[in-house]
Amino acid sequence: THTCYDNVSAQPNDIDKTQSGMLEKKWTSVIRLVKKITELEEKLRDVEKEYISGAPMRDKRSPTEWIPRPPERFELQGHRETINRVIFHPFIVCFVSASEDATIKIWDYETGDYERTLKSHTGSVQDIAFNSNGKLLASCSADMTIKIWDFQSYLCVKTLHGHDHNVSSVTFLPAGDHLVSCSRDKTVKMWEVMTGYCIKTFSGHRDWVKMVRVHKDGALMATCSKDHTIIVWTLSNNEHIVSNGDIKATLKDHDHCVECIAWAPDSASNSLNEAIEDRNNQRNNKLFGPFLASGSRDKTIKVWDVSVGVCLFTLIGHDNWVRALCWHPGGKFIVSCSDDRTIRVWDILNKRLNKTLESAHSHFCTSLDFHPTSPYVVSGSVDHTIKVWECR
Repeated sequence: THTCYDNVSAQPNDIDKTQSGMLEKKWTSVIRLVKKITELEEKLRDVEKEYISGAPMRDKRSPTEWIPRPPERFELQGHRETINRVIFHPFIVCFVSASEDATIKIWDYETGDYERTLKSHTGSVQDIAFNSNGKLLASCSADMTIKIWDFQSYLCVKTLHGHDHNVSSVTFLPAGDHLVSCSRDKTVKMWEVMTGYCIKTFSGHRDWVKMVRVHKDGALMATCSKDHTIIVWTLSNNEHIVSNGDIKATLKDHDHCVECIAWAPDSASNSLNEAIEDRNNQRNNKLFGPFLASGSRDKTIKVWDVSVGVCLFTLIGHDNWVRALCWHPGGKFIVSCSDDRTIRVWDILNKRLNKTLESAHSHFCTSLDFHPTSPYVVSGSVDHTIKVWECR
């Protein structure tokens, strides 16, 4: 660090404006690198201890099998109310949280540092979503608006009006030129990002629409509702034309409000096919998907083959409402959280509970997300805290 300081301080006094602030930036980088080196040294010592003791080592497991394990890496505080949603940025080393305190906060998941707060909503922020390149962030709120934020300037660049009640969920289409939202007004709406205009309203649910998620190819959209159903909609005939929003399937098997849904990654296909082959004891009925997981207030998680509208199996184990779920990027697990204050990891191949993180939070667990490429899970709770869990 002294060498780095000498190199920087050796610059002439007449530093031009393009060089101003260079010293501070270099010192920040040095501090971060020193902290990272310290963490890696600690991990190396742990691995050496495991090797000497003969304990199982993480390296014996493929990254596709790494799952969140206690204790948490960080417990973060800053919000004044319930955390409604936590999501990782697709590329930057940060995640974003949305809260009932009407704010959105940005955090560094490697250091646990708080970075900044985005303020513009006047009611509880219910959901947040990045577009595919991570340059835009969408948020929706109980104030009945949707806001689009420039994630480079951190400014709100558009506010969308059109829903008549609490806007409960929002997500971008893969191309990034449209987004969809759903609301307690029982509707789902599609919006043009550039103009902020609502170009279509989808009606089909009989009660509060809790969540909307679009498949990665942009052709299908799934919504779940307090009416106990999941509706799968056909969105497009091609990449330019939005169709009339035909209902492809209505999935009915839950006995209570369906709180959350998540499309399975392509990597889950093999595990799901093996799981069903084991059940049927036959290999001639290959499943092609797409596949969807859903969590409900009936305390269960269901996995669906959307192409035929069938529930493949049900995962039972939570003792209270299932509030959020996500697929492991490797496709072998589903991670869920619940009002029973636990985070649970489910083995898809064997259709059973693999691990329970008891008392993950001191109150209801409301949200979680799995980083697509790094071994981290983040969770949020009614207890106003956020926890970052390392996978190993």
